[in-house]
Amino acid sequence: MKRYNPLKAPTSEEWLTMDEPERLCLVENYHRHVRAQLPNLTAHAIFHVIVENQAALGDEMPVRRTIDRLMEEGIDRHEAIHAVGSVMSEHMWKLARSIPADPLHAQPNASYYAALEKLTVESWRQAYE
Repeated sequence: MKRYNPLKAPTSEEWLTMDEPERLCLVENYHRHVRAQLPNLTAHAIFHVIVENQAALGDEMPVRRTIDRLMEEGIDRHEAIHAVGSVMSEHMWKLARSIPADPLHAQPNASYYAALEKLTVESWRQAYE
């Protein structure tokens, strides 16, 4: 993969065969190329990479399905990645501040998956924009 374009899903195989620094570099280069005004380019790119990693896993996670559904609601793929990233960042923030009662049996991603299933374009815009 020579270039990253968040408007077009990379093939799972191609994305997952790259190493993390290469993925991060591609995402940062895209945002530099479009002259995105971001407070922290690296942090922004990290969230893109995480969402793309999860989407590339296919049906193992609800991320790809959520991106597709949000696009059907009228936003482009780049915005859908941001919407999923917003939910993910909130989930990570909550996880960082809580200690599961039984870490061996806890399913920390259950609430993230549930939030993705409920996510709509309207709810994202109301909560995160």
